[in-house]
Amino acid sequence: MCGAITFDVKASPTGASVCHCGQCRKMSGYAWSSARVPVTALEVSGPVHWFAASAKARRGICRECGSFLFWHGTGEDSISFALGAIDGPTGMRLEKHIFTFDKGDYYDIADGVRQDP
Repeated sequence: MCGAITFDVKASPTGASVCHCGQCRKMSGYAWSSARVPVTALEVSGPVHWFAASAKARRGICRECGSFLFWHGTGEDSISFALGAIDGPTGMRLEKHIFTFDKGDYYDIADGVRQDP
């Protein structure tokens, strides 16, 4: 959002999804949309702060403005990046909603995209 962090995706992203877990809702205020690439295909520059809300993953956040930009599962060789951080069209379509069992009671998911509990 503030431009302090930039990133370049060097591979075709996959798995466009929206996460509705409680942690993503607390970080974003609603839900978090992302896509995945191999860790080696993401070049990041700027003041990323890595925050681990659990032992399962860490989140990359901008130290300047607080934007939630990256999600990296512990031991995984891929990393997710925020689709909302992309300038211009992404060229992607959502494939699924995840952790829908934990979604907020203040909205419905009615776009016809697959929902995984």
